[in-house]
Amino acid sequence: MLTKGFPNDFMWGGAVAAHQIEGAYNVDGKGLSIADVMTGGSNSKAREITEGILPGHYYPNHEAIDFYHRYKEDIKLFKELGLKAFRTSINWTRIFPNGDKKEPNEEGLAFYDQLFDELLANNIEPIITLSHFEIPYHLYQEYGGFRNKKLIDFFTHYAETVMRRYRNKVKYWMTFNEINNQADGQHDLHTWTNSAVLCKDEENKEEVITQASLYELIASAKVVKLGKEINPDFQIGCMMAYVPVYPYGSHPADMMASVKVMERRFLYSDIHVRGEIPAYALAAWKEKGFNIEYTEADLQVLKEGTVDYIGFSYYMSAAVTTQPNIKGDPIPDFPEAKMVRNPHVKASDWGWQIDPIGLRYVLNTVYQRYNIPLFIVENGFGAYDKQDENGKVVDDYRIEYLTKHIEQMQLAVVEDGVDLIGYTPWGVIDIISFGTGEMEKRYGFIYVDKDNQGNGTLARSKKKSFGWYQRVIESNGTELSNRDE
Repeated sequence: MLTKGFPNDFMWGGAVAAHQIEGAYNVDGKGLSIADVMTGGSNSKAREITEGILPGHYYPNHEAIDFYHRYKEDIKLFKELGLKAFRTSINWTRIFPNGDKKEPNEEGLAFYDQLFDELLANNIEPIITLSHFEIPYHLYQEYGGFRNKKLIDFFTHYAETVMRRYRNKVKYWMTFNEINNQADGQHDLHTWTNSAVLCKDEENKEEVITQASLYELIASAKVVKLGKEINPDFQIGCMMAYVPVYPYGSHPADMMASVKVMERRFLYSDIHVRGEIPAYALAAWKEKGFNIEYTEADLQVLKEGTVDYIGFSYYMSAAVTTQPNIKGDPIPDFPEAKMVRNPHVKASDWGWQIDPIGLRYVLNTVYQRYNIPLFIVENGFGAYDKQDENGKVVDDYRIEYLTKHIEQMQLAVVEDGVDLIGYTPWGVIDIISFGTGEMEKRYGFIYVDKDNQGNGTLARSKKKSFGWYQRVIESNGTELSNRDE
């Protein structure tokens, strides 16, 4: 039975990541993760990745919003909000502080037992990502991150440990968060957070990260197969960042440029879902002279470990052109192509292009490409929220953004036949921003009293959007109007 497009068991929820919410970075045996050596930044200043923890630097993830000690009070708010699902991650370094030892840290395992028990007691389904930018820092120091094939076994051992431990508490899993963010290997932040890889100037960054990515994809496939053996009822997905790239104009060259740019991102989900390296990737590697290593056994692993669903984030769209009279950012490999602003959509304070119809476009394109269930596990609006004289955040802009995206979800399900199983907007509660390390880039329905310098009481309070999303969930998506409380 459908109600304006959403099944009765549709999973309305919210999403976060362990390193952005938990804090307690050195508590109860937890080791150092790659997120713990990232400093705070801003819209105009990039986060710095330091060699270990250095004095005189601010590391916002160390405390985050202290969910580790406050999760029970936060889950009470989540229950009041009406969440049916809560997406978070297991911080690898709570379970294996260095990542390469055999015996796990029992205190870390016990924490997630308690967290999942609390969620289930409040009828909230845990949706768990195994690796959400939280690779043990030691694996970078000792092995160079996922450029080293040994990390496949380390990740598999970690995943097996937690899947066995929580086999009766967690049904929905995802392996690597936004694995395709590192698609071209050019952005240090993405190669670091996705794969714990930093490249030297003389290295071909794209070749290095292509190899690391393939090792991650092999690790993912091994874990999918293993998870199904542990509990056949597990639903195990991948997690993609989908930013659709439109041709800027109707010139055929622009259309072809958009196809080639999208291949970079589709490569990862093609392997996750289809279980083989696509022909366009093999041709590109040959053309570039890449020496990407894998064995026949690795290819068999990819075939045997395909995913059950695709989880993905959607925040914005982009455009590409080859026309010489239009200025833009050059694209590696495509000498005549440039990424440009789409004049038909507005942008957020961080320059992210706001395009609700783009979500429907992604849902159609991806579902038609793969024909497996989809799960929107991130979507949201980062903004400089301000409290009024009564301490209330009147975030009508967030309500407008989410309303328009949910309307496009409805159309995708009702008119286009897309199989969509859930929606967990990003940052259900204010957390540390991944990209900038800011606290003041806020996404949540729940305000947290903390600023970019780490000052504040960490007190929680409801924004206007809290009541709005509460009504959305209660009505299963039929009540989207914005009204005063």
